[in-house]
Amino acid sequence: MFKTLREDIAAVKQRDPACTGSVSALLHYPGLQALRVHRAGHWLWRHHLRFCARTLSQMTRFFTGVEIHPGAQIGRGVFIDHGMGVVIGETSIVGDRVTLYQGVTLGGTGKASGKRHPTLEDGVVVGVGAAVLGDIVIGENARVGGGAVVVKDVPCDATVVGVPGKIVRRDGQVPRACMDLIDDARIREDLPDPTLEILTELAQRITHLERALGALDQEEHHDAEDL
Repeated sequence: MFKTLREDIAAVKQRDPACTGSVSALLHYPGLQALRVHRAGHWLWRHHLRFCARTLSQMTRFFTGVEIHPGAQIGRGVFIDHGMGVVIGETSIVGDRVTLYQGVTLGGTGKASGKRHPTLEDGVVVGVGAAVLGDIVIGENARVGGGAVVVKDVPCDATVVGVPGKIVRRDGQVPRACMDLIDDARIREDLPDPTLEILTELAQRITHLERALGALDQEEHHDAEDL
C-alpha cells in the first residue's frame, strides 16, 4: 500500500513542475486524493461490499470533482492533473504511468453489458476534455489530444486528435492519409494547439484588412489630388 502511495506521489512530482513536494502532492492535488480513496473503494468492490464502495465513490466525487467507479482497475503511477470533471467508468482499465487531464471521460457508448469501457495501456496521455468511449484499447504510450472523441482502437505510440478521433502521428511519423489534414505546426508538435491556430488565422485576416484599408486610403488620396 505504501509503495503504491509513493509511486502515486512520485507521478505528481515528476509530471507537474508546480508541485513543491510530497506534502503538497497529498494536500493540494484532488486527482491524487481521488486515486487514494478509489484504491480503498476498489478493495471493497472486489470483496462484494459494493454499496459501501459506491457510497465512498460518490463522496469522493463530491469533495474532489473526480468520479471513479469502484469497479475500475487503475495501475500504478497514474496522474490525474487538476481532476475536475474526470469520469472513469466501471469496466475501465487504466495501466501504469497514465496521465489524465481535467474533463477526461472514459465512458461507454450505450447500455451494453460486460466490458463496455476503454482500456488504456501503460504510458498513455489523454488531453483536456477528451472522451474515450466504448470497449476499445488505447495502445502503450499513445496520446489523445484535448477535446478528441475516440471510439476506435488506437495503436501504440500514436497521436489521435479531432472529432471523431483521427491518427495524426504514429511511431514518430505522420501517416500519408493525414498529410492533407494537418499543417506544419501540427507535424512539429505531438499535439495540435487549436487556440494558436485560431489566433494565427485572425492575425492573418487583420493583416489582410489593414492592407485593403491602406489601398483604399491611397486611392482616396489620389482622387483628392486629381480634384
